[in-house]
Amino acid sequence: MKPSKIRIALAVIATAVSLTACTSTTDQTASAGVSTSSASASAPAGTASAGTASAGKVSANTADEAQITAALGSAGVTNPERWAREVMEYRPYAADDNDLTSLRQNLAKYNPGQDTVDKIVSALTP
Repeated sequence: MKPSKIRIALAVIATAVSLTACTSTTDQTASAGVSTSSASASAPAGTASAGTASAGKVSANTADEAQITAALGSAGVTNPERWAREVMEYRPYAADDNDLTSLRQNLAKYNPGQDTVDKIVSALTP
């Protein structure tokens, strides 16, 4: 094979590998339920999308189970699906209860450990 054909073949392979890596990352992000678009791009100006708040936190009152599960998982909570169901079970939470004291009291019934409760609450807003 001529050197120019080898260079072309290598360029084609490099491009294919690069595109595969980009597609793979996009597919993994999508399958993990992670959005690559910002909330401000999808929500009208001056509003936040339902269930979301700043710093990756979600509303314990309005977020759906999938959003709460994702937030708890991001906070390092073990078995986030279970704890998301518990968060939803004890709704509504007082809007002025920034420490989610009532949620902490309800979760204590399950004896999850202080570290777990702190992680759960760190992912939520009232």
